[in-house]
Amino acid sequence: MQVQARQTETDAAEAAIHACVRRFYELGEADALLGPIFNAAITDLEHHMEIVADFWSHALLGATRYQGTPFAVHVQLPIEPAHFGRWLELFTAAAKETMPEALSTAAIARAEHMTECFQSGLFPFKDKDGRPSRTPA
Repeated sequence: MQVQARQTETDAAEAAIHACVRRFYELGEADALLGPIFNAAITDLEHHMEIVADFWSHALLGATRYQGTPFAVHVQLPIEPAHFGRWLELFTAAAKETMPEALSTAAIARAEHMTECFQSGLFPFKDKDGRPSRTPA
């Protein structure tokens, strides 16, 4: 009975992750800042959302379906520092709307950490005015 209860909890968490990813991309595609990047970079949204859901299942539940490296994929995108704050705002809204509190808290904490890491990796320098930059001043 305990195994069945754990499986039910895992299934519910997986469903919440999928709902979160779907809601995030609904918000992102409609967003004036992120929408153009999403629409230009994602050619098959359903497939992309499956990959992203697998990533979050790996990050939050330890699932082994995701085998990629998200940073490498994002390096080639025309992302600027302003995109990170908006991404985090939309992800936070989607997580709070679609996930139970404990799962959304864990997802948001992971998203905050990823935002910091991605920004540091993509913008390791400062320009002459002290703003994040991809190249040295």
